[in-house]
Amino acid sequence: MVAYDEPCVVPIKRTLQKIDYQNQTYKELEEPCTKRVRPLGRVTSLANLISPVKNGAVRRFGQTLQASFRGDGRSPGVPQQKPCSKAVAPTPPKRRNSTLWSETLDVHQKGTFSTKEIKRQEAIFELSRGEQDLIEDLKLARKAYHDPMLKLSIMSEEELTAIFGDLDAYIPLHEDLLAQLAKATGPDGTVGQIGKIVVDWLPRLNAYRAYCSKQLAAKALLDQKKQDPRVQDFLQRCLESPFSRKLDLWSFLDIPRSRLVKYPLLLKEILRHTPPDHPDTASLEQAISIIQAVLADINMKKGESECQYYIDKLEYLDDRQKDPHIDQCKSLLCHGELRNKSGTKLHVFLFTEVLVLTRPVTRNDRHCFQVYRQPIPVQDLVLEDLQDGDVRMGGSFRGAFSNADKAKNIFRVRFQDPSQGQSHTLQVNDIFHKQQWLNCLRTAMSTQKDSPLHENESLSTPASNDICTKRRSSSVSAIIHMEETDENSLCLAFRREECPQRKKDEISKAMNTL
Repeated sequence: MVAYDEPCVVPIKRTLQKIDYQNQTYKELEEPCTKRVRPLGRVTSLANLISPVKNGAVRRFGQTLQASFRGDGRSPGVPQQKPCSKAVAPTPPKRRNSTLWSETLDVHQKGTFSTKEIKRQEAIFELSRGEQDLIEDLKLARKAYHDPMLKLSIMSEEELTAIFGDLDAYIPLHEDLLAQLAKATGPDGTVGQIGKIVVDWLPRLNAYRAYCSKQLAAKALLDQKKQDPRVQDFLQRCLESPFSRKLDLWSFLDIPRSRLVKYPLLLKEILRHTPPDHPDTASLEQAISIIQAVLADINMKKGESECQYYIDKLEYLDDRQKDPHIDQCKSLLCHGELRNKSGTKLHVFLFTEVLVLTRPVTRNDRHCFQVYRQPIPVQDLVLEDLQDGDVRMGGSFRGAFSNADKAKNIFRVRFQDPSQGQSHTLQVNDIFHKQQWLNCLRTAMSTQKDSPLHENESLSTPASNDICTKRRSSSVSAIIHMEETDENSLCLAFRREECPQRKKDEISKAMNTL
């Protein structure tokens, strides 16, 4: 037996503990371990053990520790590398200057004018500012759209001329008005008299008759050219550019027409804030009459052009369908898509002299309207307002034994003499559009002196003012199009003189003139 002194006990114990630890390690390596080990990624990070404080340095230290425990492979002290490519935010659209006239004055100068005079000058300033914006848009349409597409051969010169018209010719016209208003502006920024200027200038707006008359054909050609990938790509790039202000090409081409309908409103606003004894009062009243006559003439020419446009689009399957009344028509009262009794979609045109039912077709990439059945002259037309459920629509076999699909919003048109052609039961989307169709049909029939009265229909024109007040005005055509988004979209068009509107909403009234 070997005896050790007491001071040697501690080293011997440490040596034995080390041997036991090594043996235990070898044992774990030899035998498979079934003990569940929590992965390092799920262990609560050290940063979470630090109590939240307001000190920024400690907070950054905690974020550094937290990043060190993530599996991103980055060292705590090394800053994160930014990616080479970065998504560029879209450029915001260019905004128009909306400064008011009163904002151009200092406090002392503003106090020298009455409230009524300030409002009058604001209206004149709005007229002047609108002319400047119009000139900029006309120049932009040429510089950003017309010239690049011509240079890149995206469209031919003939196609661009048909779409853009003579926009350049109208720029000097509006520059002249702007120059006259600038000349009439005094040192204090006010315009003393504007009546004589607009009276002499407004008749020159008759130059827009040709441009507005060709808008329907121009819009159709533009829509057709958009099917070309090069044209679509170019227009999309322009739309995403800041200069477009998120407006498409047609919005720029339609700006002159929309500007025309604003002149009566602007002049009435100036007159409203003009004192009765002011020299401009009589001149402004004369100017309003002039612009209304100009718009009426442009509207008439545009209506005739649109009527002829659709007449030229008609395609006849039989020479007997070529009713002589069609060539006599000078105005299109309304048109839109309806369904007949079998569920077929028909595009119906109500001209002043005849009702024509058609089916839209395409011939050699040309959209036209194939005449369906025999056109019905208005003087031989009989109209029947059918109640909901009187007729079962649709041609399905299942629908013949079902009571759930009873037709709503339907009416029937037919010849007075049944031997001349069959009757047509037509369906619209809702009661509002049905009433619009009935009103237009009754109005057309009442204008025919020799049209007999149907026993089920009163041909006196109904009071449709309430309906017209609710009607939305379109900014596209002289004929008002009301479209719906579903598959049974109805595109009704009503001429302004056929459906008079209340004066309650002057904006809608002015928009209806074009």
